[in-house]
Parts: sequence; structure tokens; C-alpha cells
Amino acid sequence: MSAKKRGRSTSQRAMSTRATERSRSAGYAYAFLLILQTILIGVNAENRLQQGDSPIEVLIWMINQCIPVLKQASSLQEKQKKRLLPTHRRSEEQ
Repeated sequence: MSAKKRGRSTSQRAMSTRATERSRSAGYAYAFLLILQTILIGVNAENRLQQGDSPIEVLIWMINQCIPVLKQASSLQEKQKKRLLPTHRRSEEQ
């Protein structure tokens, strides 16, 4: 079966693979940064406890700090889902 019959040339598949790898690498980097941000929130919370803040105040502060991190992670997950959906639809049409 020729490349034209399959719907994509070899160069198109290679470019698609590179874009997927780049996207995956960016996703891993973004996930790493979100994890690092969460760790730094924990370190800062520990410092606040050592400075004498009450555990409840620190817990409330941590929750307020983690909400944007969770929103960012959710946004990243939604972007990945949206990026994958058109690809699946195209492959089903062929």
C-alpha cells in the first residue's frame, strides 16, 4: 500500500512524530515545574510553622497557594485532551 493510499506521506508522519515528541517534552517540563512549585509551597509552609504561625493558618495559606497550581494542572490536562481529539477523529475518517 502506497503512502498516498494511507493518507499521509513519510515526511508528514515524521513531522507529526516530532511535534508529538516536542509536545510530550513540553508537557513533562510543565508537569515538573508544577511539582516543583508544590514542593516550594511545602517548604515555605514549613518555614511559616517554624516562625510561629498556627498550623491552621498555614494550612489555609497552603490551600490558597495550591489552588492556582491545581488550575494550571487542570488546564494542561484539558489542552492535552483537546489536542488529541481531532487526531482521533481524523484517523477514524480514513
